[in-house]
Amino acid sequence: MIAKGYMGRILMVDLTERKITVRDMEDGDARQFIGGSGYGAKLLFDAKAVDCDPLGPDNVLIFAVGPLTATSLFNSDRFDVITKSPLTGIFAESSSGGFWAGKFKKCGYDALVIKGRSSSPVYLSITDEKTEIKDAKAYWGMDTFAATEALQKAEGAGVKAAVIGPAGENLVKIAGIVSDGKHGRLAGRCGVGAVMGSKMLKAITAGGTRKVEVADRESITAINKSLSEPMKVNTQGMADGGTGGGLEASEELGNLPVKNWSGVPWHDGAKKITGLTMAKTHLVKTYNCGSCVIKCGRVVKSQTGPYAGEEIGGPEYETLGLLGSNLLIDDLGAVITSNELCNRYGLDTISTGGVIGFAMEAFEKGLLTVKDTGGLELSWGNAEAVHRLIEDIALQRGLGKLLGGGVRAAAEELGPPAEEFAAHIKGLEPPAHDGRAKFTAAVGMATSNRGACHLSGFSHDFEEGAVLEDLGSPALPRRFTPEGKPENVFRMQNLMGMMDSAIVCKFALFGGL
Repeated sequence: MIAKGYMGRILMVDLTERKITVRDMEDGDARQFIGGSGYGAKLLFDAKAVDCDPLGPDNVLIFAVGPLTATSLFNSDRFDVITKSPLTGIFAESSSGGFWAGKFKKCGYDALVIKGRSSSPVYLSITDEKTEIKDAKAYWGMDTFAATEALQKAEGAGVKAAVIGPAGENLVKIAGIVSDGKHGRLAGRCGVGAVMGSKMLKAITAGGTRKVEVADRESITAINKSLSEPMKVNTQGMADGGTGGGLEASEELGNLPVKNWSGVPWHDGAKKITGLTMAKTHLVKTYNCGSCVIKCGRVVKSQTGPYAGEEIGGPEYETLGLLGSNLLIDDLGAVITSNELCNRYGLDTISTGGVIGFAMEAFEKGLLTVKDTGGLELSWGNAEAVHRLIEDIALQRGLGKLLGGGVRAAAEELGPPAEEFAAHIKGLEPPAHDGRAKFTAAVGMATSNRGACHLSGFSHDFEEGAVLEDLGSPALPRRFTPEGKPENVFRMQNLMGMMDSAIVCKFALFGGL
């Protein structure tokens, strides 16, 4: 019998055969792989997808929750998407928060495995009673927000949706999956949205209401009670400024990407786009994921551009870095517009900012010309050109066809000179953390199993002065010395692997979880 915290069932969907089956989750698998990314990796291995075309019908797309999901434990309503990446060609894992995870698990499942390819656009409707493959022609071509709103009307109140936008439909290799719509979250990394699009799968709706049984409800309540105050106090800075609240400090450390990772100072620009500036000039309200007390999500009022006057999602730290400083754009309103475009089209803001920064440097060096760009002047700081490029990437127009394959593929197409400034690790564009600023970040990203990832190790935020006694991790020397750094990354990668499998938000560490 499987342990409490699990629903004990795996939902299997074959879109080619239009066949839906359910199988039991083995107790041994639960104990060995836990859930989330760990169990997802096991399911991917079992599918024997290693040699498949990532965008072919033989690849599998896996959505996995963990034993802590929907238990009410703080910061635990998350899901992982696991597949073979069309961007990197290796293991892909992309995590997302919001409320979809809890609704899916309460349908009675710990994971969803999708294989095959539908002959026409479809979506999955999952409830307590049944799972159906439904026609999605009416939603195909909609942006993620419009599709979410329409699907929620069709499926009823209380239903949450995970959807792709035009970028995923067009098989853009830096496309992600948006959950919860307008003020939701994005499983952005590794091109998981393109895999979903390759299966002609527009969305997955979930409306579960079942109870998740736990072994000791009183202990969960006690843990939450003990963490409530320190979680709020220790993460107050994130509540005030969002994840972008530390952007100015990041620039001072040399951690922030500037001008396609060229490392130039950008003090004044960082002040203009930091999360604290956004809180003063644009913030309307904050929001949280399920079971979270931090509320790092931002709702802002756009003041310029196509969404002027509208309340839209505010950019996070990674987005401010890659679509702001990395492109020398110090106009916060312009970065907010870039973020909105990416969310609507279903694009990873990290990879999008990374590949546009690469294109700007290629333009500066003469490897791209206005003939290649369709007349766009890809000069540093040109926000209008960035907005046009985001659309071109999502819709696969002009230069967007080249950039939609990511930095590595674009550099290979342009030739060896371009590879000199092509920033990627194993084909994945780096997040807004420069490995030259903290040695643990460099080691962590170099050894991450999905490529450039700061969250699979997360040791960079604990490098100076932090002591993780439970891991046997001592206080580390200054950031530019190698002593103790590999050992710390090793310990933190093990911890992060557990958290990604359980699943718990990494920010819970700041609150003492």
